[in-house]
Amino acid sequence: MLIIFKQLNKLGLVLFTGFLISCGSSKPRISEKYPALPDSKEQVAKIINKVNQHWQKNHPEPGWAFWHNAAYHTGNIEAYKVTEKEDYLEYSRKWAEENQWMGAKSQDKSEWKYSYGETDDHVLFGDWQIAFQTYIDLYNLEEQKDPSRIARAMEVMEYQMSTPENDYWWWADGLYMVMPVMTKLYKVTGNEQYLDKLYKYFQYANSIMYDEDAKLYYRDAKYVYPKHKSANGKKDFWARGDGWVFAGLAKVIQDLPQDAQHRQFYVDRFVKMAEALAAAQQPEGYWTRSILDPEHAPGPETSGTSFFTYGFLWGINNGILNQEKYLPVVEKSWKYLANVALQENGAVGYVQPIGEKAIPGQVVDKNSTADFGVGAFLLAASEMYRFIDLN
Repeated sequence: MLIIFKQLNKLGLVLFTGFLISCGSSKPRISEKYPALPDSKEQVAKIINKVNQHWQKNHPEPGWAFWHNAAYHTGNIEAYKVTEKEDYLEYSRKWAEENQWMGAKSQDKSEWKYSYGETDDHVLFGDWQIAFQTYIDLYNLEEQKDPSRIARAMEVMEYQMSTPENDYWWWADGLYMVMPVMTKLYKVTGNEQYLDKLYKYFQYANSIMYDEDAKLYYRDAKYVYPKHKSANGKKDFWARGDGWVFAGLAKVIQDLPQDAQHRQFYVDRFVKMAEALAAAQQPEGYWTRSILDPEHAPGPETSGTSFFTYGFLWGINNGILNQEKYLPVVEKSWKYLANVALQENGAVGYVQPIGEKAIPGQVVDKNSTADFGVGAFLLAASEMYRFIDLN
């Protein structure tokens, strides 16, 4: 009888333990509380693949290393990291090889410029330096690391840091283009000068573009209020411009050591921007091209919205932004991205064309797409994949 009792008791314990495990495994999906969010990371992967395969199929030849093409590759690399599709990695590797792992190609340092320019002597202009982000990522992903992959990036950035100038980043876009290059190279080399110069260059950018009251960035000094106003007399903050900054800050913070001297400064700036952006989101989930004046250029825009979505998700995923506060923001923006911006054939629509401001009357519709807009969408979707995986 004692043996039978022990066996029954043991069986009861097993059944009770199984009940507890069963209860524990029935954790509600995040989409039950936020129905516009994806049900699974597989669902997000399907979206990533739909978008990226459509883009790569229709753009089989590598483009040049200038900013708009290079911005796509920053998204493509993140898509590779979450999907592990070798085709994506090979697409960026082919592009890097075609561009000789360089941005602007001049070898004569005496002619290197950092004013706006699309020619090979504008080596120090940030729109040519964003390519280095992908080259460094490709280098880090290699099992047998080849220093030639990042030789030009180090040559250019170390020459730049040797100069006395600090005014290299004079437009908001440049903060996405180059800030992450500095932290990525710091991680590879351990050279503290990258972090010192990052802070000095960023402080110059803040001095000419940051609005302390709005907690947002003007595209450049030309657009500072009240010298420049929106159509309705308001401060005119260009969505994609602030998207570059918000996403750039996320990329910087993720690569900074926890004990980095100015880390908290970047975190504080990121958190304040998040608060300002959340307050300006439209009910439909997107941000208008002029963030604080929706009537200046009304209607949806995808590139800025994608960068903001990426930044909010990255902040939530890394414990910097409060999930309860900001997930409703993400839910609305994701609903827009997945159901309005994303077209049936995999194209990403409603991307404002290349420019530097919100333009009243400019047509931005479902057929408006661009490489940098697809890259921004892939950033957001890849971070959504990580969010679902964590939850």
